[in-house]
Amino acid sequence: MFWRARTTSGRAICLSDQFPAIKVEEVMRRRVTFAGMPPVELGADVDWTANPHGNRSWALNLHALRWMGRLVAEFERSGEHPYLHRASDLAEQWIRENPRGGAGISPWAWAEHAVALRAPALVCLSEHVRTRLLWDSLAEHGEVLADRALYRAGHNHGLDQDIALLVVGCRLGRARWRDLAIRRMTASAELAIDEQGALREQAPRYGLYVHRRLGVALRAIDESGAAPPQTLIARRAALEAYVAHATQPDGFLAPIGDSPASTRADGFPHEGPVVRVFDGGYVFGRTAWDDPRSAYYSIRFGPGRRMHGHEDHLGVTYSAQGRRVLVEAGFHSYERTGYVEWTRSPEAHNVPVAEGAFRPGTPTLLVGSSTGPSRESFELADDAYGPTRTRHVLVNHGPDLMAVQDSVDRGTLRSLWHFAPSLKPVSQSEGAVVLGDGEWRVTLLQFPGAGLAVRPGLISTGYLRTAEVVTVVSPPAAGVLTLIVPGAADPRVSFSGDALTVHTPDGPVTLHAPYSRRT
Repeated sequence: MFWRARTTSGRAICLSDQFPAIKVEEVMRRRVTFAGMPPVELGADVDWTANPHGNRSWALNLHALRWMGRLVAEFERSGEHPYLHRASDLAEQWIRENPRGGAGISPWAWAEHAVALRAPALVCLSEHVRTRLLWDSLAEHGEVLADRALYRAGHNHGLDQDIALLVVGCRLGRARWRDLAIRRMTASAELAIDEQGALREQAPRYGLYVHRRLGVALRAIDESGAAPPQTLIARRAALEAYVAHATQPDGFLAPIGDSPASTRADGFPHEGPVVRVFDGGYVFGRTAWDDPRSAYYSIRFGPGRRMHGHEDHLGVTYSAQGRRVLVEAGFHSYERTGYVEWTRSPEAHNVPVAEGAFRPGTPTLLVGSSTGPSRESFELADDAYGPTRTRHVLVNHGPDLMAVQDSVDRGTLRSLWHFAPSLKPVSQSEGAVVLGDGEWRVTLLQFPGAGLAVRPGLISTGYLRTAEVVTVVSPPAAGVLTLIVPGAADPRVSFSGDALTVHTPDGPVTLHAPYSRRT
């Protein structure tokens, strides 16, 4: 049983700009639009068990009540009382019809993230509505948020829980809740974000979310009268480098882990080295900042998959000459479907798939790296399939070229390559595939080449959106050399001793072992 709250209280910290934009007039007409789904008629009496689209994100949004919080913000902006009356009615309906532990209520009603997102909206409402029902609900939300067993340390949900506990604690005059929230928030940030800024959740899109939410947290701490911890400030600043390096030249985040390919990351400082290795498991490289035609690549390694990560170790993405070339399956949704499960699998990424049973969560080592004025190379290895698989990646700039040598110490492997949706097959011959976008061409060359397969694939281009792509699969071999040559239609290749030379339209590129191995 929760403690009943006093209606005399402390300050209401209402950072109303944290609430997502909604169609306010649509909500006033008793309709809502969530998660990019078609509008839904709620009616005068909301059915809180409804989930008309069968969508997890839609159900979470309904119970988070942040859309109700936006009505409060609109009342504060306009002074028009109908917005406040509608917000108050929605909150009272929700509280009365969703008792914690009640029979028949939606499982989303008291899900830990719904509680964390809903509580700040109720705090905003409490600035203008003071009823026993609302105050008791705030107290109950606070007790749930303070429950150690429900807390998600090192996770974006945990950060939202801390923000909510802080503002509820301040509103109800419970300093111990505020202080607990700040202590947990600080410890959680050190767990979630390493000193280089890499996010433990393994998805750059969540780096963007956590950065924004830490901004909200620091503002709430300041308004509470407490001193913002320097650790929070430092980790948030470090996160900016991770997000900036994970942003492709076209301004969209690399679709790594649960990161939609349609997510933009604007406003982060673009400075420092153009190649950066994050020990948390990322290599990001480009030829220049703030140049939409810059070459760009990412490589994954590090700890095994967790949270919002995918089984993408050894995977690469690549852009050159202002075009995306190699892409990965990306993020589709939080739905529990076979396709969503596939997007997290190795086969959905540009990786070498070896014989044997895959062992989920296997870490990958960055064995070595080398950078020069016009090329970078990296060596990675793991035993995700039992035998040791090794990948050498070389990226050459001016002329643009990516060379990847995959090998396994026993058995065979196949290399998978997913091309951008804009690239369509132009021609295929033994060991070569040419793709084009209008007049522009890119060529994939493989050694050995006999048995190379070109097949249709499907990637996610945004939330609940997909596009067909070309996927190239190498023949099974103990070692496979793959060359990606942007701007070239079937370039000539020559060998001399241990050297391989690719004759591109912009000039020759000569490679030595291990990138000159043909088997």
